[in-house]
Amino acid sequence: MKHIVVFTGAGISAESGLKTFRDADGLWENHAIEDVATPEAFHANPELVLRFYNERRKQLLECSPNDAHVAIAELESKYNVTVVTQNVDDLHERAGSTNVVHLHGELMKVRSTAFPDLIYKLEQWELKLGDNCEKGFQLRPHIVWFGEQVPMMDKAIEIVEQADVFLVVGTSLQVYPAAGLVHFANKATQKYLIDPKSDLPHGANDFTLIRSTATDGVRRVLSGI
Repeated sequence: MKHIVVFTGAGISAESGLKTFRDADGLWENHAIEDVATPEAFHANPELVLRFYNERRKQLLECSPNDAHVAIAELESKYNVTVVTQNVDDLHERAGSTNVVHLHGELMKVRSTAFPDLIYKLEQWELKLGDNCEKGFQLRPHIVWFGEQVPMMDKAIEIVEQADVFLVVGTSLQVYPAAGLVHFANKATQKYLIDPKSDLPHGANDFTLIRSTATDGVRRVLSGI
């Protein structure tokens, strides 16, 4: 069975109404990244960081998967499909994808500050100071912050190396190390980059570039596989 690997970024979720990673002015919801998305920020002002991610969860719960998410999920009826995503939302899962690797963590999960393997799924949007793990330590967002290792990177590389079709959707390929995944696809792999603004990155000249929204581009590529 053909193995299709889909690598997604913020562009696919933007079509569901989620704001992209940062605005043109370099701010994320009017916050500097270093104030809300680093371990140092959490240590300095945990209430601000928790409030920031609470707002992201509230926004996520108001959004639904779009046609691109659904089309990718529907591929599982014919192919072996793995989604590798830079996104922390759960829209792929809600669309029906069953094999999703989150490189940068998951917004609807939290983990212990002292025992990283103690991970919990939130049933609502709010995480507060004083919400502790079973061992009594404060919970934090299950997010890979700037300055932290990307624990799923090695697994993602192995997945991309095994792809028959590698479909990159809605990412500018500017955030490393995740962007480096494009260099691990086999030479014989069919490769596509779908993004309305991106150019082919250095070393990815064997990709077919489709300047399109995620929804339109995914439908175009999948009709030809």
